[in-house]
Amino acid sequence: MIRSSNALVAKALRTPERIPQDAAGWEALIGRTREAGLIATLAARIDASIGLDRVPAAPRAHLIAARHRCRAQQAAVRRETAEIARALAPLRAPVVLLKGAAYLMAALPPAEGRLFSDIDILVPKSHLPDVESALMLAGFATTHLHPYDQRYYRRWMHELPPMQHVKRLTILDVHHTIVPETAGVALDASALFRSATPLADAPPFSVLSPCDMVLHSATHLFQNEELTHGLRDLVDIDRLLAHFAAANPSFWRALVARAGELDLGRPLFYALRFTTRLLGTPIPDAIAPDVARLAPAAPVGALMDRLLDAALQPKSASAATRWARRALYLRGHWLKMPAPLLAYHLTWKALRRDEEPA
Repeated sequence: MIRSSNALVAKALRTPERIPQDAAGWEALIGRTREAGLIATLAARIDASIGLDRVPAAPRAHLIAARHRCRAQQAAVRRETAEIARALAPLRAPVVLLKGAAYLMAALPPAEGRLFSDIDILVPKSHLPDVESALMLAGFATTHLHPYDQRYYRRWMHELPPMQHVKRLTILDVHHTIVPETAGVALDASALFRSATPLADAPPFSVLSPCDMVLHSATHLFQNEELTHGLRDLVDIDRLLAHFAAANPSFWRALVARAGELDLGRPLFYALRFTTRLLGTPIPDAIAPDVARLAPAAPVGALMDRLLDAALQPKSASAATRWARRALYLRGHWLKMPAPLLAYHLTWKALRRDEEPA
């Protein structure tokens, strides 16, 4: 069962005009949406529905502050993408914006109230050396300087070590595919570039196709070891599904078919299951049998229900939440690497634990 804290958030986002007006309810809602990275999204929904002036003074101050922070971050992302575009334009390489920056630059619904921690781009693997060099000349420097970390990213992962601008301190993740190469997923990254949509107002950037954008968000959430922004990612998926389905009657069938082509059926199953369970996302009955075929075995599905219901709760919710997050952390690593490589990696991490900052 989805517990009350997430149900409170889901209800507030779906029907902001029906938010309880008592102080305790507002305190719980503001606290949970702030932790989930959704407080500015809530502010935008309330403002569009009933207006922030209808909110009591104390929570209204928090919502207005979140809205200002969101607008400042979005302006910063627009400036930063312009700087990245300037740095990479001479290469004439395909550059695809991912996640939050893509939603913002393509003016998609999840950008409403979206807060940012970094910018993600996708470039072909063959262009990685040139892209990294161009970014370094533009002021970005690699992080995770330990030789093992550099090898971990460059040899096994789907991205370079995160880069940070030496003056602006922007974090940039440069991907060459959307799942680690060691994960055993039969995904042809070139297919992502072939179906990407150019942004006419922001060359040289493109964004993933509608189906690929949903599948990437689902994969990022359900193949990963961290659920720090799990609830926010589910809200992103919910809004993408609603937007793309309204624009294209054949979207749902195309989405399921594309998941099969990219070997991403299981993340899509979990995405549809949990957006439905938590946010009430309507899934057409016509595709229910196709989605059911993507499900894991019943015992695994029941276990994942319990783990994800617990893990998507606030950090301080209970010991069950903490244990669920640990279990999913191990699952994420298991999905990333075959067992011998995972044992090697975890041994290195354990031996280096005293070197790493808290």
